[in-house]
Amino acid sequence: MNTNRHTEQSGGPTRRQFLKQTATAAAALAGSGLLKPRLFGQAPSAGVTGANNRIGVAIIGLGKGIGMNHLEGILANAAANNVAVVAACDLFSIRRDWAKQKAGLSDADVYADYRKLLERKDVDAVLIATHDPWHARITIDALEAGKHVYCEKPMTRYLDEAFQVYDTVKRTGKVFQLGAQGCSAAAWHKAAEIIRNGDLGPLVWGQGFYNRNNPKGEWNYTIEKEASPETIDWKMWLGPVPERPFNADTFFRWRKYYPFCAGLLGDLVPHRLLPLMLATGNPQFPVRVVCIGITPVGTDKNTPGTPPRDVPEHVQLEAEFPNQFMLTVGASTVNAKSPGFVIYGHKATLEIGNMGEKLKLIPEREFSDEIDPLDLPNLQPSEDIRMHEKNWFDCIRSGKQPNGNIELAIRAQTVISLAEISDRLKITCLFDEKTRKITTADGKEIKPLTYGSIPGQS
Repeated sequence: MNTNRHTEQSGGPTRRQFLKQTATAAAALAGSGLLKPRLFGQAPSAGVTGANNRIGVAIIGLGKGIGMNHLEGILANAAANNVAVVAACDLFSIRRDWAKQKAGLSDADVYADYRKLLERKDVDAVLIATHDPWHARITIDALEAGKHVYCEKPMTRYLDEAFQVYDTVKRTGKVFQLGAQGCSAAAWHKAAEIIRNGDLGPLVWGQGFYNRNNPKGEWNYTIEKEASPETIDWKMWLGPVPERPFNADTFFRWRKYYPFCAGLLGDLVPHRLLPLMLATGNPQFPVRVVCIGITPVGTDKNTPGTPPRDVPEHVQLEAEFPNQFMLTVGASTVNAKSPGFVIYGHKATLEIGNMGEKLKLIPEREFSDEIDPLDLPNLQPSEDIRMHEKNWFDCIRSGKQPNGNIELAIRAQTVISLAEISDRLKITCLFDEKTRKITTADGKEIKPLTYGSIPGQS
């Protein structure tokens, strides 16, 4: 007997009815921002800002691109979000000067040392857009200082740091948002709703890709002529990375080099991995991860004066989860063609737009009498940094968990960190979430990579 029709006869809604009833409502919910990820049992933030109180925000890290983008965007939407940029911090004096002018800050409002900034009582929340080695330390210090945190992806440079952040967020109860803005796009939340309802049946496989093609080498950003040991606090910038001489190429193009970044795994993969894990409706820690990275082109030769990268130009990871769902995420800087986002289940398949702006449910032929197809072409919002910032501010006031919450963040970072270990050590990594230990298939324990663990490359 068809179980759905049996349910219908007993008075409950069928999966078919569920889809019909919610298809029209989904677009409206998406536009209102009400499609939220499943929470994971975390207690609301303690001492959240009142609904009518202005949130004082500080930006730590003002690099061209993401840091400047955040400052400009928060300023542009300050009235709508009832927030104010009250302070900023960067180790490059030119960027501090820019922040003063752009945000109308005084000399006393800009800092070279973030620790002084965290002492301010008018700072309720900090947005961290530094390079990766500083993510963990600044996040933990900010949480301990009673601040809410938005930290750009990746969550941390290495896995041990990620669990330190996780434990601190859980203990302090502050609102943590990871800067993977795709998590605020509506299609992923609708997908999670459909999957939790059982309309895909047992999950089988998911895939997502973030591909570019930069003939001059991805991340070979312009080196600003003002950069020097006199204008940049190089020793502070290195942070936990082993000491080395000042190098302007490294300062501006750090994503190319392992001591500072996992390359594609740290920069592009999170934009695809986190939304896909959110879309499963119940993100899990991985139990097995394998990754291969290659450098087939050597594009850095086309930018004179820059060394070749030591991170790959193309990577692909495979992750297995406890429910035997398998996830493939690829990223490239040498070919821009993308196969797209798909989540395959036993009963149906979900195709999702690259920006989370559309969704299509396609039943398997064998289950077409049980599940109706569904096509939502105009879901809003699409992937948007401003929407992700707003979600953070809203959750600071409400005490709810944001779209890039700490539970999703730690699970995704575990996949990313295991993928880096797998690629660099050329092994398959098995993970036990209870012990937080990594082993090989024969039971040999593998210590997580950290600063200096691979001489010359970390």
